[in-house]
Amino acid sequence: MELRLTDEQKLFRETTQRFIAGSCDLGVVRRLTEKPDGPDAGYLTTAAELGWFSMLVPPERGGGSVTDDGLRDLAIVAEERGRTLQPGRFIGSNVVAQTLARHDLSEHGRTVIEAIVAGEASAAWVMGCGSWSPGTGITAARDGAGYRLSGRVEMVQDAPGSQWLLVTGQADGQPIQFLVDVDSDGASVTPEESLDITQRFGTVAFDRAAVPGSAVVGAAVDDSELQFCTTLVLVVAETVGAADALMALATDYAKVRTAFGRPIGSFQALKHQLADLSLSLEAAKAIAVEAARSVQARAPDCGSLASIAKAWTSEMAVDVAQGCLQVFGGIGYTWEHDLHLYLRRLTVNSLLYGGAQWHRRRIWASQPVTGAVDAP
Repeated sequence: MELRLTDEQKLFRETTQRFIAGSCDLGVVRRLTEKPDGPDAGYLTTAAELGWFSMLVPPERGGGSVTDDGLRDLAIVAEERGRTLQPGRFIGSNVVAQTLARHDLSEHGRTVIEAIVAGEASAAWVMGCGSWSPGTGITAARDGAGYRLSGRVEMVQDAPGSQWLLVTGQADGQPIQFLVDVDSDGASVTPEESLDITQRFGTVAFDRAAVPGSAVVGAAVDDSELQFCTTLVLVVAETVGAADALMALATDYAKVRTAFGRPIGSFQALKHQLADLSLSLEAAKAIAVEAARSVQARAPDCGSLASIAKAWTSEMAVDVAQGCLQVFGGIGYTWEHDLHLYLRRLTVNSLLYGGAQWHRRRIWASQPVTGAVDAP
């Protein structure tokens, strides 16, 4: 997405591309759709060696990024993952590591960060308070020196297979966060089926699960907003990457597929359709870059910019998926063609962490209230 990458970022992107091509191309992605656990441990370990899980963690906590802008560097990975529909746990682990690294932690918390950065374990963020996620939400009730968690959240990305859950809930009407082991008594993760067969989602439920007071993580109000904006930047970057790759496939096909003795891409109707889709995609790239820069800088309006990017790319994703399906015609409906895998990812990403309408309402709610203007 970035137009001006540094030499280090260019090398990092090329290294990421080579790793994906050599270990998990689309052929491998197809085979992994039949495995409930996704990629093996070796994939995550090698990805960790490339820095996929360390860029939002400061060096003093064992992390580090290509440049001083860790989120923008990580968006490069997200974009390349989208181009090849990479499976595996990514966004949740980064968001959890980022949050934990912002606070003074116990020995257990530091161990969790080290394991995530090394690719030895994964984590998921359970947005159980004030989020778009379906479900009853998560409530925390005082129980001596600890808490009891109750409630459920559906469609938690990367929950199946993760070892830890960063749970955002409510206690006495105020947001609160906990780092919870998935094997805790009263906690459960149930895998869910999804339109996108290359990703893993699950329902996270708590039945008066007991957690100690030491499991509380930071100031939930400040953290949850940063977590949400970071998540939006990464899912937008991934969506742009997937849409860009699908557009390239459709454009190449339009150049070689012939009808009535000429390439179908030479027909005016198809030219106009591809041009419109390309314009929408280029706009998505621009707003995705601006959102990443804004959240990286913690700008005052970064939340609105992240929502603007998500709203635009959500609609762009569906338009590109459906438009490219029309370009491919009948072959695009077959299981063997890769188009349906991109259509699935783009459609689910358009709704994941809030669709276009949800984010427009969020943008509107964030605007300052001004006094009424008297009619002339």
